[in-house]
Amino acid sequence: MPLLDLKPATWNADAVFEAFASWAEHDRGLSLYPAQEEALIEIVTGASVILSTPTGTGKSLVAAGAHFAAIVQGRRSYYTAPIKALVSEKFFSLVEIFGAENVGMVTGDSSVNADAPIICCTAEILANLALREGEDADVGQVVMDEFHFYADPQRGWAWQVPLLTLPQAQFVLMSATLGDVTDIADDLEERTGHDVAVVTGVERPVPLLYDYAMSPIHETIEELLGSQRAPIYIVHFAQAAALERAQALASVKIVSREQRDEIAEAIGGFRFTTKFGQTLSRLVRSGIGVHHAGMLPKYRRLVEQLAQRGLLRVICGTDTLGVGINVPIRTVLLSGLTKFDGQRMRHLTAREFHQIAGRAGRAGYDTVGSVVAQAPEHESENAKMLAKAADDPKKRRKLVRKKAPEGFVSWGKPSFEKLIEAEPEPLASSMQITHSMLLSIIGRGGDAFGATRDLIEASHGSEQSKAALKRRALAIYRTLRTAGVVEQHGDRISLTVDLQANFALNQPLSPFALAAIDMLEPESPTHALDVISIIESTLDDPRPILSQQQFLARGEAVAAMKAEGIEYDERMELLEEITHPKPLDELLNAALDVFAASQPWVRDFSLSPKSVVRDMWERAMTFADFVQHYGIARSEGLVLRYLSDAFRAIRQTVPDEAKSDELLDLIEWLGETVRQVDSSLLDEWEELMHPTEAAEGPVAPPPPPNVIANPRAFRVLVRNALFRRVQLAALDRHEDLGELDAASGFGADAWGDALDDYYDEHDSIGTDTGARSSAMLIIDEQPDAWQVQQILADPEGDNDWRIWATVDLAASAEAGEAVVQVTRVGRL
Repeated sequence: MPLLDLKPATWNADAVFEAFASWAEHDRGLSLYPAQEEALIEIVTGASVILSTPTGTGKSLVAAGAHFAAIVQGRRSYYTAPIKALVSEKFFSLVEIFGAENVGMVTGDSSVNADAPIICCTAEILANLALREGEDADVGQVVMDEFHFYADPQRGWAWQVPLLTLPQAQFVLMSATLGDVTDIADDLEERTGHDVAVVTGVERPVPLLYDYAMSPIHETIEELLGSQRAPIYIVHFAQAAALERAQALASVKIVSREQRDEIAEAIGGFRFTTKFGQTLSRLVRSGIGVHHAGMLPKYRRLVEQLAQRGLLRVICGTDTLGVGINVPIRTVLLSGLTKFDGQRMRHLTAREFHQIAGRAGRAGYDTVGSVVAQAPEHESENAKMLAKAADDPKKRRKLVRKKAPEGFVSWGKPSFEKLIEAEPEPLASSMQITHSMLLSIIGRGGDAFGATRDLIEASHGSEQSKAALKRRALAIYRTLRTAGVVEQHGDRISLTVDLQANFALNQPLSPFALAAIDMLEPESPTHALDVISIIESTLDDPRPILSQQQFLARGEAVAAMKAEGIEYDERMELLEEITHPKPLDELLNAALDVFAASQPWVRDFSLSPKSVVRDMWERAMTFADFVQHYGIARSEGLVLRYLSDAFRAIRQTVPDEAKSDELLDLIEWLGETVRQVDSSLLDEWEELMHPTEAAEGPVAPPPPPNVIANPRAFRVLVRNALFRRVQLAALDRHEDLGELDAASGFGADAWGDALDDYYDEHDSIGTDTGARSSAMLIIDEQPDAWQVQQILADPEGDNDWRIWATVDLAASAEAGEAVVQVTRVGRL
């Protein structure tokens, strides 16, 4: 029965609790654990709750009960999570429980049913609302998931601000790893005037057993498999290490012939479209999964779904499983107890350890979970040699013990035992004050000075940190006054400008991007690409891509400098100046300085000129070409997310009047590129915008739409495929051209002969904007195949040399890209 059908006609705490418990038992087959009962009883009686119980103790069910209690009382409730993926996952889950009309979602790039009684959002969205409206905000209840993010140095402010500014709200703060929360609970109780119940210290429904493995890791894995402790999640702290481990295990018999057949049947027609995908296909058919943030979403979901069906016995991944990733496992095997945090190698914190370890053991499936820490390689090898020497003193004296590698941060069994016993570290305040926060407070009206002072005084940091925040707030206020964004009359401060809704969160640099686009010359041949560069400069940096762009640029520069005879020391000095491509860098930074004079809050956000979309377009590359060119197969998921973010930002930000035909072509090409590689990101976005009834889908998702069904985008794909050949021809790279066209019978020799004939007449082939325009491509669209002619831009402007090709429509539909078969290159 739908949960809301059980809603009591009038508020009664006992009736609400009984209605929810009955629904959980009869609709979900779940009997409430004592901790769940305790938390829900506190919630229906009006108390706030801090729920710090282990993974697998049903915190999500408590959250659903809290939303139910709020909706019965006619109060609006908010669910917050640290990442958009978890927000959207919870959105769909709550839609299934409460109905689409009762659940909304707001993130930085989408808003769905924003007036619903239950809202799912990122923590920053709620924090911004709290700053703007305070006690007047229509927020009756807040359910904060993964509350340990309160201590995050960059984002923790967003978990703290609602606690300080929404005294009217009931709070449900949830995490498996909170540590001592006494101070937070006492402060919240004083601030809201309501009891705060701390539910913690609960026994896991599936207890954990801990082991420290001295055997080599492959032997450890074999022993775990042999003792029926699969599925095993092998935790690595680098994506490369996870993939290497999975490939090393491929030679071990992980699953039986029958299990392989079952996996093959489950996968069915799944499209493994990339180089990494082909590797993953081979691994999962052997019962081995790979799971990390750099993978395409469709590959991660495939691994999760196969694991949920019990078809994968080993999964090699990173510690991302500690943040709400749904991978059911019986055993967690830690490959180490240290990690690189971006600056140095360090030991795992107690919170990190328990987040990871807590994923072992599945309620309803396992009676016990296992957490195994693998000894360092040199330690296990030394132990093996000692065991081999047995009690022979001569052999023991002759042993040459293996030393730890240079720079190794040591760990051992005592480190492991210490982590097991350690409580998660207390949550440390990481409060901030920014331009956008101060503007939100001023926009609320009333005593902005007092509200800011009260916010800082109420924050949970030290007196020293509060003094620093006050100095920061005063400096920001002076900047706002100087810019004329605020004005002061006596003790009253007011805004002189209107702020767009969620200006600090929804594409915060969009107003600057619009102003910068207006600076461009519409008639410029590079106008469309310059618009793209402006939008790209407002997006987060995809660091692996930029790092590889810089690496290749420096490699090319070294080769050129060596050819010029530049000495080593000078080369090294010059190399420091070479970075990844930054189109419009000087123009955009100068424009930002001007814009910030009147809109100073933009300084809270980083402008970062870069070229990813533009680079792909200018090189006429497919997604696979781009990933291969930069050697970033491990990060292809990050590449796709960036392209998807860019596509949405361009569509949402660029005004229609600035969208020339060329820019529209580029937008269609970008959207179709993302859709054909992995449609799940765009499909999810469209589903969020237009929710439908949730349904359990197959492991193999449906293929993306037929690429030919988007004629505009497909024509651009054909143009790019032909222009890629023009670019290679301009470099006289007939071998590379032969690789592209050998299958259609036009190999390297044919290309070489054709280019020899061309260069007998002309010195070069143009590759500028005009050379790649639609005017240089003639298309004869026939039902089964297109006949195309790519005109080569010769220096004399004769335009009498062409590439003739056929576009196979059936093959293109199958491949999800333009399949071009060159038939002739020569004079008209």
